[in-house]
Amino acid sequence: MNYKSLSVARRGGPENLRVVERELKAPPGGQVRVRVLAVPVCAPDITARYGRSPFVPNPPFTPGYAIVGEVDAVGRGVSKAAVGDRVAALTVYGGYAEFVYLAENQLIPVPSGLNPAQVAPLIMNYLVAYQVMHRWARVKRGAKVLIIGASGGIGTAFLQLGRLAGLVMYGVASKNKHAVVTEYGAKPIDYSTEDFVEAIRNMEPDGLDAVFDGMAGDSFRRGYSILRRGGVLVGYGNPMSYAGTVAVLGRALLYNLLPDGKSAKYYSTGISRLDRRPFLEDWADLFRLLQEGKIKPILDSKYPILEAARANERLESGQVVGNIVLLSPDLL
Repeated sequence: MNYKSLSVARRGGPENLRVVERELKAPPGGQVRVRVLAVPVCAPDITARYGRSPFVPNPPFTPGYAIVGEVDAVGRGVSKAAVGDRVAALTVYGGYAEFVYLAENQLIPVPSGLNPAQVAPLIMNYLVAYQVMHRWARVKRGAKVLIIGASGGIGTAFLQLGRLAGLVMYGVASKNKHAVVTEYGAKPIDYSTEDFVEAIRNMEPDGLDAVFDGMAGDSFRRGYSILRRGGVLVGYGNPMSYAGTVAVLGRALLYNLLPDGKSAKYYSTGISRLDRRPFLEDWADLFRLLQEGKIKPILDSKYPILEAARANERLESGQVVGNIVLLSPDLL
C-alpha cells in the first residue's frame, strides 16, 4: 500500500511541487505513523522552496512546517501514544503528506473535540505570536505595541491574542486589509502610503512599549527607533539565509549595547525549541483558548493536501488575510 506526499522537485515557484508516491510502512521503534488531517501553509514553506532560508535542504524534499493528525500505528517501545490519539507536531519539513512518521517525543497532545482546521494555525503561527508577546516581550495590560505585518497568519494571531491581553495596538498592513486590523481594536497604518515611524511618532510621541517585526528588513532598525525607554523590539521574520541570521542577531546584540534603555531580540522557533517544556505549556494554553472560544483563527482558504501547489500560489499572491490550511479530503 502506498501514500502520497508533495515534493519540491527543484528550487522555484509553486509549479515545482510534485505529487509523489511512497510505500506505507509500519513505524520503526520509538516512532508513530500519523494520518495527516490538517497542515497550515506557512511562510517558511515558501522560502524553503525558493532556497531562501538558513539550513534549507536540497531538493527533493517535502515542505510542511506543522501538522495535525491522528495516530494510525505505533512502533515498538512507544508508551505515550496510542492508535486514535489526536496529535500535532512542529515538523519543520515533511508535513505536506497524507501520512508522516514522527518520533514519540515530537508529539503534541491535542484535545479530541477541536476542529483540525482551527488547530493547525495554532501549531506555528499562534505559537510564534504567543511566545513573542508573553515570553520574549513580556507585555502587560495597557502596553502600546506595533505589529509590522498585521494581516497574515502570525499578524492576525497577534491581533487576537493582543486584544485578549488588553494591549493598545497599531498594525501595519495594506489598505485593503485594514478591516481585519480594526476588527480587533487596532489602529491600522497603510505601509504603501504612510511612514509608520512618522505615524507612530504623531500618535504616540512618548514611544511604544513593544514592536513585533515580521519583515526582517529595514523595519528592524526603524521599529527600534520608535520604542520608549524600557521598550523592546522582537523580530521574528525569516532572515532568508545563514548570513542574514548572523546579521540580524548581530544587529540585536549591537542595539542592546547602546545606552538608551531599549532592547532588541530575535525570535525563532529553531532557537527557542531547545527546551520543549515552554512549547507544550503554550500549546496547551492556546488549545484552551480555542476550546473556550476566546480565539478563532481566520481561515482565508482551504485546499486538499495534494493541492498544496495551489495553496502556495495563493499565499504568494499577497492577498491572504489570516491563514491557509491544507486538509484531508474527508474534512473538506
